Amino acid sequence: MVKNNDDASLLQGSKRGLDRLKTRPFERNLALTKLGFGAGSKIVAHGIRNMFRGEIERDEANRGFYERQARVLADELGQLKGSVMKAGQMLSLWGQYFLPEEAVDVLASLQDDTAPVAWKYIAPALEKELGRARLRELEIDEQPLAAASLGQAHRARRKSDGLDVVVKVQYPGVADAIDSDIRTLSRLVLMSKLTPKGLDVNPIFAELREMLYQEVDYKAERRYTEAFCAKLADDDRFVVPKVIAEYSSGRILTTSYERGVSARHASVAALSQPRRNRLGSAFMELFLREFFDWGMVQTDPHFGNYRIRIDEGGEDDRIVLLDFGATKRFERKFIDSYTCIVRGALEHKPELIEKGALRIGLMQPNFPRAVHEAFAMMCETIVEPFTDPSEGRVPPQLLNETGGYRWGASDLPMRVTQTGARNALSVYFRVPPREIVFLHRRLAGVFVMLAQLRAEISTRATLLRAIEGLGT
Repeated sequence: MVKNNDDASLLQGSKRGLDRLKTRPFERNLALTKLGFGAGSKIVAHGIRNMFRGEIERDEANRGFYERQARVLADELGQLKGSVMKAGQMLSLWGQYFLPEEAVDVLASLQDDTAPVAWKYIAPALEKELGRARLRELEIDEQPLAAASLGQAHRARRKSDGLDVVVKVQYPGVADAIDSDIRTLSRLVLMSKLTPKGLDVNPIFAELREMLYQEVDYKAERRYTEAFCAKLADDDRFVVPKVIAEYSSGRILTTSYERGVSARHASVAALSQPRRNRLGSAFMELFLREFFDWGMVQTDPHFGNYRIRIDEGGEDDRIVLLDFGATKRFERKFIDSYTCIVRGALEHKPELIEKGALRIGLMQPNFPRAVHEAFAMMCETIVEPFTDPSEGRVPPQLLNETGGYRWGASDLPMRVTQTGARNALSVYFRVPPREIVFLHRRLAGVFVMLAQLRAEISTRATLLRAIEGLGT
């Protein structure tokens, strides 16, 4: 049996494995219904108690209450696993635009890694998909490397040549439960009365259903993994695992094992500033190439999807890219329209921002002029790291002595949020197009990664090269 050394420690001692999965529709619906009624009764009781509290005490009580509710909801959905938990994660992306902050916090708490499923449920799934003879060719570690809502990954070794691989297996019954889970979750959201009156949530849940079916399609994920591997084959800054076809199927994806440590690891933080800058520059350039050049973006910025391979003998550190199940394609028409917004923000041309936003459907012609102006202002704030330092748009404390943007010290996300709130933009931009939701999810992840690396780099030239000839 293969032992995982450092990788196994990601899960050992943190979350107890699940002894069983609730995979039958009736069982899952009953659990969610009980959860809904339980949460509802607690909300009513909480509301009554709030009637007798002062304003400050009420705010503090609300924060404590919803924090406790978040843990209850996350733990129960973690027991259910599967599409309902993944749908909750995805709903948090849309929910930030129309749900109360407390509800978004509850859903966002589902982003964390979850408890693994016991090996006795994983082994039969592997044998069913690969066959007993093929499975005997591998030594598989029963302790998973990582566990998520739709499946988990195990390290293994091929006996014939010692090749180290990672076997990603989908939880039994996950794909079959998608439709039922989406219907139940939508009812739970409606029962909670958290959504604004008049908002039709059916299109949102239709989008969630489509996204879930894509995420359980391991053949599609295999194609995206192979596509990224081919596109980055000659770029020694990146490592993409190679698909091992003979151990893959529609519900199993096996790739080469690629070593690396988390970007949060102490060894990464200890790298010199130039080395962290190179990693940050590579990470930014990759995102810009994915969107503006390839039109194919891995939209899940979870830290677990990236590892850093430190060069012990030099300075050629590399970024290991993992998990392409959330890859989205963007049409050239959308990319050109989005480029209009970016170019307008960089060049102080609100007419370009408006042109691109109208094309995408992010804005409507009947929005008040003040909303158009506030939106343009927010866009110009967002592109702050890409502006010319000589323009004076960047707070001086966020620039180093060479003009590099100090990502780790930046409060840009907070300032963008404040701009939107101050101008009540959420009233008009209630539910943005799906492309915006997933693109900005990854964009936020880029910012977080560069902040984690404490990169101090100028990315203006990289962006200008990426959008050259676009946005007409």
